[in-house]
Amino acid sequence: MLPDRKPRRRALCGWQHALRLQTERDYRMERLDKTINSYLDVWLGPRDPRVKGWLLLENYTPTFIFSVLYLLIVWLGPKYMRNKQPFSCRGILVVYNLGLTLLSLYMFYELVTGVWEGGYNFFCQDTHSGGEADMKIIRVLWWYYFSKLIEFMDTFFFILRKNNHQITVLHVYHHATMLNIWWFVMNWVPCGHSYFGATLNSFIHVLMYSYYGLSAVPAMRPYLWWKKYITQGQLTQFVLTIFQTSCGVVWPCAFPQGWLYFQISYMISLIILFTNFYIQTYNKKASSRRKEYQNGSTATVNGYWFAESLHSSVQQLQCSK
Repeated sequence: MLPDRKPRRRALCGWQHALRLQTERDYRMERLDKTINSYLDVWLGPRDPRVKGWLLLENYTPTFIFSVLYLLIVWLGPKYMRNKQPFSCRGILVVYNLGLTLLSLYMFYELVTGVWEGGYNFFCQDTHSGGEADMKIIRVLWWYYFSKLIEFMDTFFFILRKNNHQITVLHVYHHATMLNIWWFVMNWVPCGHSYFGATLNSFIHVLMYSYYGLSAVPAMRPYLWWKKYITQGQLTQFVLTIFQTSCGVVWPCAFPQGWLYFQISYMISLIILFTNFYIQTYNKKASSRRKEYQNGSTATVNGYWFAESLHSSVQQLQCSK
């Protein structure tokens, strides 16, 4: 009696059908990528061939998809966590922030040494006169671009810990735009005058992620006093970037002018948003603390008593005696 071959035949047909569907999806995705790339090439001109074939840089679609998924998680994540207990994530946060601190330190060091080796001009630097130093800058700036994808985890940790008050318009705008902007930078102007903002930002991130890493350890929180100055450093970074970018407009070189005007516009938007954040976070807090002190009330930050409250309690004790 011959074995029944129908199940095997059906399985083979199913496999062939699945393969055909996958091939069709790949073909449609490839056509979409080619269409987008052709529009971008017409709009922005030819890409820099030195980054051809690099991870995530060949097509814009993956970067765009990552950004859309990020925004969906920002929208749906707090809804999902609404009736759930927050996660601590303490150990992961220490490792995560330490990793980003070290990565930022590496990028800062490599960018500074690359600029020095290439003899970069502060006022305006084109993208092809630095020789081998240009390639060093390009390699580091790819890591800078990729780090913006890693930094999406900042928001995801806020969601998991139910720190939704930290998911501000500034936070989401900054994270969602930086990955996309740097995809374009890496494809068209991956070195030259593009180095300055990334160098300053890497330095600021060394301070910022080291602060966040230490703040994940409760015993360290009373000794962390420099958060306010990190925000001041970020604002200073934006102002310096505008100044350095404007130098390329006033004393032009072969670096494309359109990118400089875009950089200035983007920095202005960040200055506006960060200034508003600074006023809301620090000036209003200081005013609130002064009122609380005048009213004899107590206040806490991160579970630690203010010195003013202790001073008030001592005075009340003395009066009762």
